[in-house]
Amino acid sequence: MNYINFYNNLIKLTTNKLLYKNLGKQDTFNDRLIIFLFHFSFFLKVFKNSENEKILQNIYDFNFRQLELSIREIGYGDQSINKKMKDYINIFHAIVSDVHFWDDLDVIKKKEIISKFLENFNNIEDLVEYFDEYKENLSKKTLNSYLKSVIND
Repeated sequence: MNYINFYNNLIKLTTNKLLYKNLGKQDTFNDRLIIFLFHFSFFLKVFKNSENEKILQNIYDFNFRQLELSIREIGYGDQSINKKMKDYINIFHAIVSDVHFWDDLDVIKKKEIISKFLENFNNIEDLVEYFDEYKENLSKKTLNSYLKSVIND
């Protein structure tokens, strides 16, 4: 199965200019990638179960192959790409670990988690609210609906 629609949807969510409007910082490739990883982490958190295990692994593999291609496109060499990918995978797993108990955390702790990965952003509360809403919206749909749908602007 091709997961390009899903990947493109995450990219659209991640590059949405409104998301960065009140954050007081010009978005960079690294910032967008971290926000992409947050989106993907919440997606996995909501849909992780034994029934979805194989498909989620396929999505994980596909997304990281696409990210590697994106890093190549911006001009990194093979050795740099391997190091960057290792760094981003480690960051992703740290994010997954931190958002695992998201529902049990207060706003202050959620802000600390986001701030740990996205430094020098203003109004982190906006991102906390955004990801709370994103997680809630994810839980209202099925995995299949997210894989087949396309986000409209």
